[in-house]
Amino acid sequence: MLRFISFGSGSSGNCYFIYTGTDGLMIDAGVGVRTLKKHFRDYGLSLSQVHSLFITHDHADHIKCVGSLSHDLHLPVYATDLVHKGIDRNYCVTRKVDPADRHLVEPGQPLQVGEFRITPFSVPHDSSDNVGYMVEAQGTTFCIITDAGRVTEEMGQRIAEADYLVIEANHDSEMLMAGPYPQHLKVRITSGTGHLNNAACGEAIANNMTERLRHVWLCHLSEENNHPELARKTVEAVLRSYGIVAGKDLQLDVLKRTMPTGIFDLV
Repeated sequence: MLRFISFGSGSSGNCYFIYTGTDGLMIDAGVGVRTLKKHFRDYGLSLSQVHSLFITHDHADHIKCVGSLSHDLHLPVYATDLVHKGIDRNYCVTRKVDPADRHLVEPGQPLQVGEFRITPFSVPHDSSDNVGYMVEAQGTTFCIITDAGRVTEEMGQRIAEADYLVIEANHDSEMLMAGPYPQHLKVRITSGTGHLNNAACGEAIANNMTERLRHVWLCHLSEENNHPELARKTVEAVLRSYGIVAGKDLQLDVLKRTMPTGIFDLV
């Protein structure tokens, strides 16, 4: 059985866990080690089930605990060369990744790590570098896309290959523009290297999904410029305009910003 759980999805910290009965990989390490230990215990899991750690990009909410996790659990850390260098520069990462634990990934180059075949792909964002990941195991394909300024053709192709998809729905455009953020930050968020809004997320799903897509989770919602129900309803409305009914044609859920989601079976 392949399973998935989110331990946090937002600017406070991002961390996702995909696992089988004998292997497990974590994507991003923005949640504290002690918090993760508690969450794992609460769900009858153990951090010893994590065998590798993959990083999307080098912003603090995705990497602040990468060195501590890697050191404490003796985990190999997979990231692009630019992201590894960005981790070294980031003052929020108090413990750096040991050189022996650093492993490189390249967009478009699949690699086999334990039971998982992982293919990184480029995602536009204003970090040193950013990738999404396709994770294949037990005949199932899981895709994660977070912190994306826009949807590229390659990202669309990856969505089309997915059975399960985690994708960013960061903000509601009207809330952002009417909100208290300074203009320069609004420009950054809405740029092609910023974050996907709810409607753009819905369009990305609708324009690229195939009949194989079973479940979508909306991730990385802004606390100030979004709301879980607003994100869900906006994406549902976009999908409906394409004749796609959430709850019938696919399942749609919103990941919690600071709490675990519970365990999802990917069957």
